[in-house]
Amino acid sequence: MSGTAEFLIRHGYTLLFVWILAEQLGLPIPAGPLMLAVGALAKKGLMRLPTALMLPLIAVGICDLLWYELGRRGGMKVLRVICRISLEPDSCVRRTQLNFERNGGWALVVAKFIPGLNAIAPPLAGVSRMPWRRFALFDGLGALLWTTAYIGTGYIFSAQLARIVEQLSFLGRGLFAAAVAALGGYISMKFVNRRRFFRRLRVSRITPDELKEKIDANEEVIVVDLRHSLEFEAEPETIPGAVHMDAAEMEEALEVIPRDRDIVLFCSCPNEATAAEMASRLQRLGITRIRPLAGGLDGWRNRGFPLQALKVTASAP
Repeated sequence: MSGTAEFLIRHGYTLLFVWILAEQLGLPIPAGPLMLAVGALAKKGLMRLPTALMLPLIAVGICDLLWYELGRRGGMKVLRVICRISLEPDSCVRRTQLNFERNGGWALVVAKFIPGLNAIAPPLAGVSRMPWRRFALFDGLGALLWTTAYIGTGYIFSAQLARIVEQLSFLGRGLFAAAVAALGGYISMKFVNRRRFFRRLRVSRITPDELKEKIDANEEVIVVDLRHSLEFEAEPETIPGAVHMDAAEMEEALEVIPRDRDIVLFCSCPNEATAAEMASRLQRLGITRIRPLAGGLDGWRNRGFPLQALKVTASAP
């Protein structure tokens, strides 16, 4: 028996619980391979299958209920923290919002199988004020399917997994080193992808103070709120005079977007991801007087500037 298998048998339950807990808290460590191994060991009678299935469910429940409550209380600020911890590009927030819009509570079930999004979905459910019973139902179903899929696959294909381990066993400690290297490579890939994402967002921003000066001076500035509808439900206020448009609507209205005045885009996603991406895209299409608002809606609010009830429109400014 390999040293890795012996370690799993001796400390498997603790390792499984702690590893799942860490992954669900947002750390960029994949839990799938570990659950496959646990399922294979359960098939051989070296671990108890009911316990192996229950521990991930408990870990997921603890983390997801915590993130849900933090999202309900802290709003979009919590999502910024998760994006930093998980090294996911901040655009994952918008992808999860769109998933919620299309699938409702079922998005919580799907998100469990998508690395990165599984950490974003529970707090986003809290931000959108999803009733906690509905959240618990769909999140619990997602956790059950996710846990059963991985541990069940390891259980069913334990013989095949055992042969793979035996073929690699000659590596000895080298196998452990290879696993550590693979994990390091995975985290490095996440980090590199995040840095690339930030480079794409290198577009000139306007500060809240600069925007306030333009508004007070009655300059012809168009302020566009790009927030998703889920965010409106949580924060139904916006910058005075701002109009709401979806990012797709702005691209469709390209021909009628004014070129002779300043356009300011803002959102509440981490690092102004949606606003910066849209500004960069429209600049490449010839609309040069367009900038994202630094800090988004929170930056404006934190300066103590006024807010008003949101005006929703589907037409171009």
